[in-house]
Amino acid sequence: MLLNDPASFPVQISATSSGSSQAMIGESKTQEDIFLAHQPILDVNQNIVAYELLFRSGDHGSCSVADDMAASATVIINTFNHFGAEKVLGQRRGFINVNASLLMSDMIELLPRDQVVLELLETVTPSAEVIQRCRQLKTMGFKLALDDFVYDPCFDPLCGLVDFIKLDLMAVDPAQLGGIANQMKRWPVQLLAEKVESVEQFRLCRDLGFSHFQGYYFARPTTLRGKKVDPSKLVLLRLLSQILGDSENKEIEQTFKQQPSLSFNLLRLVNSVAMGLRNPVSSLSQALVMLGRSQLQRWIQLLIYTVSDGSSQSSPLLQLAASRGRLIELLARTQQPGNSDYHDRAFMVGLLSLLDILLGMPMPEILDQLSINDEVKEALLDNSGSLGQLLILAERMERGNFDAAEDILAEADISLAELTAAQMNTFHWVDGLSQPN
Repeated sequence: MLLNDPASFPVQISATSSGSSQAMIGESKTQEDIFLAHQPILDVNQNIVAYELLFRSGDHGSCSVADDMAASATVIINTFNHFGAEKVLGQRRGFINVNASLLMSDMIELLPRDQVVLELLETVTPSAEVIQRCRQLKTMGFKLALDDFVYDPCFDPLCGLVDFIKLDLMAVDPAQLGGIANQMKRWPVQLLAEKVESVEQFRLCRDLGFSHFQGYYFARPTTLRGKKVDPSKLVLLRLLSQILGDSENKEIEQTFKQQPSLSFNLLRLVNSVAMGLRNPVSSLSQALVMLGRSQLQRWIQLLIYTVSDGSSQSSPLLQLAASRGRLIELLARTQQPGNSDYHDRAFMVGLLSLLDILLGMPMPEILDQLSINDEVKEALLDNSGSLGQLLILAERMERGNFDAAEDILAEADISLAELTAAQMNTFHWVDGLSQPN
């Protein structure tokens, strides 16, 4: 987990806001402007193991890969060729929708076969040619999935070839889900539940033998009243309040001492190789001075999402919150280059936007405990102001709502190329958060 490594903190990245289609933030201009959504797929332990990638050319009005396959194929291939699979996916797999035309096309063979799962749309019919092509692609090393699957005996040959079968929970009667899951056990496939929108749905599917889950159930509020907050999170929240309130280091040090494991992690952080220190830091007071308030604040903000008994360090809530924070920060840099305070506030808006879900408390109650800038508070409570606008943009991109995102980009004076470059930077950075030390 790179939270204990200063190299994992958002670094200063130069960017301009000229309004051109030049891709900023350390990337050259893309071959064409694209919209890209990056939706997490979780395993039974709620670790992110893959992403579904949704593409749309900035020059085309539809977000469906099936509507203009030639354009969509070009967008998909160019994205991987230009940015590289590592930048788009990190170490995880990517599910990509394909229709019959793209399935049969030679272009698909240019994709990274060890990382891509070809997701056959429900419009693909199991003809002899399609079955033969799937066998060929499997021999090449590709993995296959059936999307929005509804059983018909004619699909039996494909069911014996594919690695995943995806079931859309919105289209399946919950009473019939168990029977469908049992029916699929005839083949050595993994079941993926799509559009999982509640913890109850996740648990039901898990108990029925599903191995993968797609949806934002982990970012849904549960009971907001009467929930006991993890004491370690309360300490972190108190630390964050002290940092934002510009408390003295001695006061912050006393709070650290309430949580020995937190003190240990702080000392480990400042003594890491990345800090380049000749002599190890052995006291909390030294550590606080060495790290500095800005880095300390970001470390605490991220750690709030990870310190929990039995929780996974690569929790999806952490990655979603960190992704929002990083993306909004980078977009803020295109809007106001050189305004580091604005960039820091942008990162905070994204990262704190899921704190109510994490703590099980209403957002106003949380913010009442923190000395937060009014601009940040208004963005979190009402989605108002320029930072609120960027938060909405991040949320729309998570859902693949490209039409709404396009409108916000125009209002915020951010080019699609700037958005794409910021996304790629964000994907790569957030992937690093889940990697082991």
